[in-house]
Parts: sequence; structure tokens; C-alpha cells
Amino acid sequence: MKIKTLRSDQIYQNLIHVAPQYKVEQYRQQMLLPFMNKWNTQQIPYEADDSGAFDVIAFSNVMNIAPQQITSDLDPLLEAISSELFWHDCNTAVEHSLSLFEQNGILLHVNEYVYTVLLGDSNSPVLAINEGICGDGGIPGSILVTLIPNEYTLPRIASVLAHECNHNVRYQFIEWNYQHVTLGELIVSEGLAENFATTLYGEHLLGPWVSKTDMDTLNNHIKPLLAQQLHLTGFDQISAYLYGDEIAAMQYSEPVGMPYAGGYACGYYLIQYYMKKTGQSIIEATITPAELILAETKEFWHETTIIDYSKHSTHYRHY
Repeated sequence: MKIKTLRSDQIYQNLIHVAPQYKVEQYRQQMLLPFMNKWNTQQIPYEADDSGAFDVIAFSNVMNIAPQQITSDLDPLLEAISSELFWHDCNTAVEHSLSLFEQNGILLHVNEYVYTVLLGDSNSPVLAINEGICGDGGIPGSILVTLIPNEYTLPRIASVLAHECNHNVRYQFIEWNYQHVTLGELIVSEGLAENFATTLYGEHLLGPWVSKTDMDTLNNHIKPLLAQQLHLTGFDQISAYLYGDEIAAMQYSEPVGMPYAGGYACGYYLIQYYMKKTGQSIIEATITPAELILAETKEFWHETTIIDYSKHSTHYRHY
């Protein structure tokens, strides 16, 4: 297995000294070109045509510091992600997360991985609602994390990388596309990824996409809203159920009455219920089709109280 660490801190430092008119293209080549497989898979143009259509720069600018903003003003933020220890810890998280599957007899289909950590834009509403940290790992071989460095986000970097590595592994075995993916699959996927992260790094580092949801809201609002929609297909139709109305509105999707990241939180407890019931480990569950997991968890949707399913997770801490 080959893991490439793209040192974004060094790229940012280089771009600070690039003339303004060249920053965009240098950013495109140095920061985004290594993820070409991701852009091709997602059908995001590497370069916009003359009409100014959406491209990788526009995609990156949704949450990340834009190339034009890369000046010496970033020095305090850069300092937080420029140490050898920071990148050592990131690499350890990625390597450990991926190698666990092979150590447990799961032969990965992808041999080469590239990851990086990008500086988030403090003015991004999508990043703000996620408390300044977000990941992108659904395309095998490519892993990105965006963060605004602070005392909340920095301790979570390894956990978020583990979350994205879990997606990276799952989608080497489970096929889907934006038109035909079901809400059930995405709820399962996000639940798997966050349980994998907390198994490795502890529940005290739960992402805000789970920790912001209380049990009353989960049981009495989120679960009833999702239970009848698991078959729904098409990413544009299901994003509001997964991310919540506020983020969906930012993506021009219709609201459905879902609070922030309701699908993520539901998935987290759904997977705990599944592992408790079946005895399956998070490693095994990661490559299990959603339809099998949902078939084993039908009772979950009708419970009015939540058992502390998380207690079982200590059994897997040896991973």
C-alpha cells in the first residue's frame, strides 16, 4: 500500500509568494491535480470552459481558502498545520485506518492513496455549521479534510481522517452513483464511518454531525422522518434528509423538516444497534451491503428509547 501525503502547508507557503494573477492556476496544479481521479469520477471539470462553468476551483472554494486569499495573512493558521508532528499524526491515522482492514483479511482493491488537509474559509456557511471541520473521502484513493485550525478541530483531525478512510474502503466494495444511491445506503455509510472513527479514537471526539443531536430529537423527530424514506434515490432528493434543511438550502435543495445532520446521527446509532444485535465488528460491517444491515435493524426505527449501544464499542478498541 502506498500513501502519499500532500503537504498543503508547503503549497500554501509557496503560493504566498506567487503573483496574484498566477495563484489560481498554481493552486489548481499543485493542490488539486493530485486528486484528478476524484474529479473525473465525480465528473467535476478540472478546468471550466469559456462559459465559466463549475470546476475544481469553484468546488474547492465552497469551503476552503480561495487561491486569491493565500497571502501572508494566513501565517497564523499555517503555523498550526506546518509541524512535522501534525503531518506524522495525520499519516499515522490514514495508514492505521487502512491497514486495519488488510490485517483483518480484507484485501483492498486500491493500492495508492493521496490525502491532504486544507485550510477552511471562516466565511463558509457550510463549514461553519460543521464547527469548522469537514471531510471528503467517498472516492477510493482520495482523502481530503478541511479545517479551520483551533482547539476544537485540531484534536479531531485523526478521527475525521479515520471517518473518511472508512468511506474510502467501503466504496471499494459497494458501488453507487449520484443518480441511484439510496438514502438508506448513505445513512448506513455515515454511521459506519463515524463508528469506525470513535472505535479508534474515542467517543469524546464524536463529530458535530452526531454530537449535536439529542436522543429526544433522534427518537421523536429524525427516525420517524427517515423510516419511510430509506428507499429514496438520487442525491439531490436525499441530501436534505442526510444533511438537514439548513445545509440542503445552501445546496438549493428543498427542505424536508430535518434538523442538522439528522441522517448522520441516525446512522451512528443504527450501526451501533446493528453491531450489538449481530456481534459483527466495525471492520466486517464496513463492507456489508446496506440492504443486509437495514434488514437486521427493522426494530431500531420503532424504538422510543435509546439503549446505550455505544458500550459495545470498547470490545473493538484493540483495532
